[in-house]
Amino acid sequence: MPRFAANLSMMYNEHAFLDRFAAAARDGFKAVEYLFPYDFEVGTLRAQLDEHGLAQALFNAPPGDWAAGERGIAALPGREDEFKRSIDTALRYAGVLGNTKLHVMAGLVAAGEDRARYRAAYVANLAYAAQAAAAHGITVLMEPINTRDMPGYFLNRQDDAHAIRAEVGAPNLKVQFDCYHCQIVEGDLAMKLKRDFAGIGHIQIAGVPERHEPDIGELHYPYLFDLIDALGYDGWIGCEYRPKAGTSDGLGWLKPYL
Repeated sequence: MPRFAANLSMMYNEHAFLDRFAAAARDGFKAVEYLFPYDFEVGTLRAQLDEHGLAQALFNAPPGDWAAGERGIAALPGREDEFKRSIDTALRYAGVLGNTKLHVMAGLVAAGEDRARYRAAYVANLAYAAQAAAAHGITVLMEPINTRDMPGYFLNRQDDAHAIRAEVGAPNLKVQFDCYHCQIVEGDLAMKLKRDFAGIGHIQIAGVPERHEPDIGELHYPYLFDLIDALGYDGWIGCEYRPKAGTSDGLGWLKPYL
């Protein structure tokens, strides 16, 4: 039976952020994820988890200047010292919140740039992050993101991600398989899940193409959930979608799995 984590960055936006933990728990979720925890004291977030009986499934390392449009710094040459500090911060939060998965965003590459330089920086920074995280029992994740939602993002394809994972060679470096992004860029999700399962560290879902509930759109998630179970996945599946209307009203798809 799949286990689902509510993504509080996208779901329950009808509530203030700290109130979303209670809302998710009332709807039957046992875990949460979100983009970034850094606007809050880590103890405040830990208290929300404890009060509502929730596990922390995942969050992202600091991404650079998000408000200015940056979407990660792991693949950006010249930002290595900043990247190392960001990993220190993320691991400090993870140590309190209890999650064992940390997503590290690659960043944007302008057209015409030397992608080989970015790849070399990415490989070196991922190796550093994986080594630092290993001491804390944490798996570092990289995620291919579609170019429609995030033009210029460095990593877009599953096979590229797994090639980089193999090049780094760290056992605690895995790929985050977001069904929404993969469907838009590549499709053929079932075969990619089978092909790459050993290197997949976290799974996320959303309807395609509008990124609403997973029972809206072109993907048939009941089949994929059965496949994910059959493959032996025992982690959380992150619900990283934008509810079409009210979050709770759109959770009919979840009821068979509670």
